[in-house]
Amino acid sequence: MLSIRSSRAEHRRKNMGEKLLEIKNLSVRYTADKVVSRAVNQVNLSIDKGEVLGLVGETGAGKTTTALSILGLLPKYTSTVEGEIIFDGENLKGASEKKLRSIRGSRISMIFQDPMTSLNPVFRVGSQIADVIRFHNRNISHHEINQRVDNILSLVGIPPSRKNEYAHQFSGGMKQRVMIAIAIACNPDLLIADEPTTALDVTIQAQVIKMMRGLQKEMGSSVMLITHDLGIVANFCDKVAIMYAGEIVEYGTLEDVFDKSRPHHPYTNGLFNSIPNITERTKRLTPINGLTPHPSELPDGCKFHPRCPKGSEYCQSGDNPSKYINGTHMIQCHQFDKGGAIL
Repeated sequence: MLSIRSSRAEHRRKNMGEKLLEIKNLSVRYTADKVVSRAVNQVNLSIDKGEVLGLVGETGAGKTTTALSILGLLPKYTSTVEGEIIFDGENLKGASEKKLRSIRGSRISMIFQDPMTSLNPVFRVGSQIADVIRFHNRNISHHEINQRVDNILSLVGIPPSRKNEYAHQFSGGMKQRVMIAIAIACNPDLLIADEPTTALDVTIQAQVIKMMRGLQKEMGSSVMLITHDLGIVANFCDKVAIMYAGEIVEYGTLEDVFDKSRPHHPYTNGLFNSIPNITERTKRLTPINGLTPHPSELPDGCKFHPRCPKGSEYCQSGDNPSKYINGTHMIQCHQFDKGGAIL
């Protein structure tokens, strides 16, 4: 397994810079009791092979819905998906369930948000990892599966001897490692990590992120990291997308988004102002006023204008703000004119 893993990783490294995933004009609507919720609105994203993208935003921004739409895991009868989801040159939008099942876990895997509830409590953790391997490798022997399970558990820092234990016998951090083991069991091309450290304490968070960074470099996989924590993004990601009310309001390289000397969306500034800075003495942090609007009650014009300190009457009407683009850096905000100058 290790030779196969290393050869696939080497192939990915040679192809770094090529597009693996392109999301074009993605919109997702949920309908329940005749109420329409616009969860994702005209999202455009791309991830290169071997690249790590951080998707950042508050709860309710549409991050998880975006991830689930890639895997085709949205509820069929209450959701409507528009746009294109192009994975390695193939549009997954409208793909058959059989096709999606062959991709899930094999070429695209997801680490779900809560390890406490995502693992099956009545099956041993080794069996849950083995199920993924067996489903995508029909002609593999029982002995080979056991060897792969042992290798994967070792990769994520769990002694193989614990594969016969149940989820309740593991701590929160160890459960998250099991979730990661399940996700990387078939060495996927794209790994979606949905807030993988939210339920963990700070010291365990650091261990898990360090482990994920090492695995990503070893396997050469692309990663979409969904998180609230800009500190994790700074230490792990190559590109950053800031999401608000179902829209990407800022997008760029790590330097584009984290360089304070560059222009930024007011929402991005609000996120950074909410984080303590050890180099500055301040009596109080400056939080973003108000709450994220519900997807069924989105305001007209710029979705951030009710909370924006720089909002004006112009922001409250019309279509979405025009985009300021400078190389790899994109900002969707009315405070920039067509030439890129700040108004």
